[in-house]
Amino acid sequence: MDINWANVFEWSSLLKCFVVGGLICIIGQILIDKTKLTPARILVIFVTTGAILGGLGIYKCVVDFAGAGATVPLTGFGYNLAKGAIEGVKETGLVGAFTGGIKAASGGIAAAVFFGYLASLISKPKMKKQ
Repeated sequence: MDINWANVFEWSSLLKCFVVGGLICIIGQILIDKTKLTPARILVIFVTTGAILGGLGIYKCVVDFAGAGATVPLTGFGYNLAKGAIEGVKETGLVGAFTGGIKAASGGIAAAVFFGYLASLISKPKMKKQ
């Protein structure tokens, strides 16, 4: 059985995913290099931006265009929280605003905790020198 890999991967989708994800990472790197913002503040900015754009329906267009290039970075986490909260409100009312985001993002949160724990076992963390 011969597999034609050109048909398996849609190269234009991979390119869009790479470019959008790369642009998000470039923005983060510029914020790290050119501002005095701490990585934690940049993380909060990215998640909040994703949640706001997701709540307004703008980030959905980015996700439709770039797929994983938009959902994997931190902005995608914020988008996922907002999308879950909106769906939760539709299902259970006001309580869904608080529980829907966590339900939607629970897989990512569990993976972050698990792999963060593994990284802490393997590495020797140090504080950043000012």
